[in-house]
Amino acid sequence: MPGLLLGDEAPDFEAETTQGRIRFHDFLGDSWGILFSHPRDFTPVCTTELGRAAKLAAEFSKRNVKMIALSIDSVQDHLSWSKDINAYNGEQPKEKLPFPIIADANRELAVKLGMLDPDERDKDGMPLTARVVFVFGPDKKLKLSILYPATTGRNFDEILRVVDSLQLTAYKKVATPVDWKPGDSVMVVPTLPDEEAKKLFPKGVFTKDLPSGKKYLRYTPQPE
Repeated sequence: MPGLLLGDEAPDFEAETTQGRIRFHDFLGDSWGILFSHPRDFTPVCTTELGRAAKLAAEFSKRNVKMIALSIDSVQDHLSWSKDINAYNGEQPKEKLPFPIIADANRELAVKLGMLDPDERDKDGMPLTARVVFVFGPDKKLKLSILYPATTGRNFDEILRVVDSLQLTAYKKVATPVDWKPGDSVMVVPTLPDEEAKKLFPKGVFTKDLPSGKKYLRYTPQPE
């Protein structure tokens, strides 16, 4: 199945959206970007997901992340559905969301990006888009890919957390351990020698003793 792998450059496609026609690379500019797909407009799980995405839009914006959704319906359907999404959030039922939604009624983009779920089909027997999340860096390359089936909603707080991790580890020689949250200690990457680590991380490097005697669990407070 066609799709994207980590490190692949985002295709520079053109598409109609709820905010007009876009060319994807121009839309991203020099920002980070999140492209997330949805099976269908006016469906329950998708409505809750876009509602949560809208609630978190300001947090993504603070991190220089542009958001854009994709669903296999028309622009007019997207605009009408946006009213329901805003109402679900307890807000005025207006047509505008903080991010555009791509209209992919013929599924061309979903096929190109490997987003179709073979097990979930519409009333005409056509496959629906799965719940895909692509995170692109400022270099337009894929940094993260998450794939959920149509029946399982995503956790957008987790997507925000992984963006924090991706941005931190892109610029600092650290990795984030299991269940890491911003402000927690991070791990020094294994390829960094001890002497260089001491210079890079003046707050200190702390090593956990292990039965193997190997000093690979090296922690440091999150760098600024």
